[in-house]
Amino acid sequence: MRGWWQEISGLVLPAACGGCGVPRTLLCPECAYELYGSAARVARPDPAPPGLPVVHAAAPYADAVRAVLLAHKERGALGLARPLGIALAGAVRAAVRSAPASRDRPLLLVPVPSARWAVRARGHDATRRTALAAARELRRTGTAAGVLPLLRQRRPVTDQTGLTAPERVANLAGALRAAEGAGRLLTGATVVLVDDLMTTGASLTEAARAVGEAAGAGGGGGPRGAAVGAGAGVFVAAAVVAAPSISFSKKPEPDQCGKRCSQ
Repeated sequence: MRGWWQEISGLVLPAACGGCGVPRTLLCPECAYELYGSAARVARPDPAPPGLPVVHAAAPYADAVRAVLLAHKERGALGLARPLGIALAGAVRAAVRSAPASRDRPLLLVPVPSARWAVRARGHDATRRTALAAARELRRTGTAAGVLPLLRQRRPVTDQTGLTAPERVANLAGALRAAEGAGRLLTGATVVLVDDLMTTGASLTEAARAVGEAAGAGGGGGPRGAAVGAGAGVFVAAAVVAAPSISFSKKPEPDQCGKRCSQ
């Protein structure tokens, strides 16, 4: 019922800008520019967990961008999914540009799953909703893309709030698995893991491990910074709406570039 009410109220109730609160607009031009007006860039936490793919982010997690993400995720402002999807689509395009022969490979957006308790509490799955909006934006602008929500929670995890970066990695290690038969859907694909926010990179690292395992990497992933299915030639990158400003100051090391497995 909560999800149904959020859908209806998002259509009929007067809106205020999700970024700054100015009335009678879902997102004002200034806040929209903060969200998706600049080119997506590589973002890398410091320290970066081993196995983290190259991550492109649309915007720094600050001010209006932070407000929009929280309004959508925590306060059920579902109408913000579209502008968030536009931002995420820009990050996906940047990620795909580094993929080998990406035009000849299916593009699959794989959302990082939220914990079940978080989805129940919020009344919706914010990451999946944003991924669907991003895929629609990519198709609208001429890039064929689909959303493949193949990752599942294998075990319960602790709330990440307040955990250090190493604690987050330990908390999530082995927590995800791919759905049965996911490997054949990934064969020959360009896979972009998508999330609304990257902080320490622990969630994306675990998602990359699970996708790599499903694609035939035996759970070990591929080269550092990319999870590659050795048998399936799966290229995996990552894209997020936002990352902390400090993450944009670090350049990835040479061996962190995404690449297709040659085997």
